[in-house]
Amino acid sequence: MPNTSSLRLRIFDGTRQLFAAPAKFLVTITDGNQNQHFRNYIDTPDKTFTVPFFDNFGDNYTVLVWAEGFRQVGFSPVKLSNTYTRTLDLMLVRDDPGFSFVNARFPAAKAKYPFIGAGLDNPTGEANYDNLVEEEKPLACLLNLCEAMSQIALPSQTPLTYMKQLIWDGNFAPAQDRFFAWCDPDLIQQIQTSAADGKFSVEHNPGLFHPGGTRSWKQIQFGEADVQFTFHENEKPPTGTNWVMVEPDIDYYQDLAAHALLEVIPNAITKSLTDPVQVYILRWIDGQTPGIPEFKPLYTLT
Repeated sequence: MPNTSSLRLRIFDGTRQLFAAPAKFLVTITDGNQNQHFRNYIDTPDKTFTVPFFDNFGDNYTVLVWAEGFRQVGFSPVKLSNTYTRTLDLMLVRDDPGFSFVNARFPAAKAKYPFIGAGLDNPTGEANYDNLVEEEKPLACLLNLCEAMSQIALPSQTPLTYMKQLIWDGNFAPAQDRFFAWCDPDLIQQIQTSAADGKFSVEHNPGLFHPGGTRSWKQIQFGEADVQFTFHENEKPPTGTNWVMVEPDIDYYQDLAAHALLEVIPNAITKSLTDPVQVYILRWIDGQTPGIPEFKPLYTLT
């Protein structure tokens, strides 16, 4: 058997397309023994590397990519084999990226996620939504969470099926790290069943980080950027409904076993507000894994 492994590295930009602009990418490849096998600039976004094969933990490689003016990104472990070429897709975005909502205007968002416009006449809903477009990060967060929820398979449908009405006002208005909505109370049972199947973990003492929260569960599918659902069962629902308030949010890392390596790690430790740009990158990288749906919210990064 060969004593080498092949690693195909593909570098994408914030539009989820293979990097097209001329650039020099600094690539660092380190094996599981912490020996560096490549550190140099390449000028192509698609390159295959040949590195040693150890047939042990040494094959758990770490790959980092950086370019001037862009955020460093990486992944670990990249498990390599001597029988096939492993493809790793990473996304480079600018240090201060812009948001493109050209395909995420109110009619498109409402059509894909009806709860966004529910309970409001169309002009009011569009005006509220356009205010989020101006703020940018709260809208990016909302669209990240909607896309992530669309990919969570509950025993019956997805969490979006149970979302009834987005809350726009006061302390419950959409923020850059979470939103609040009214949902069908059956969502609680759906998540409880999924937790029994090992897809969610119970988050104890939810009121500590989510004031007013009564029960909370966190998705455990990925090492990073999993969705958490916190329920606020003491909040009075709209007249004539039995709805429950739910607060979806995404933290960067489930635990220290997170795979994607970003410059944001210190911020995650200090519990600063989650940056929707980082969530976008993390979920997209995970979505490039075979068998996992591609993460493609309505917006892109420029």
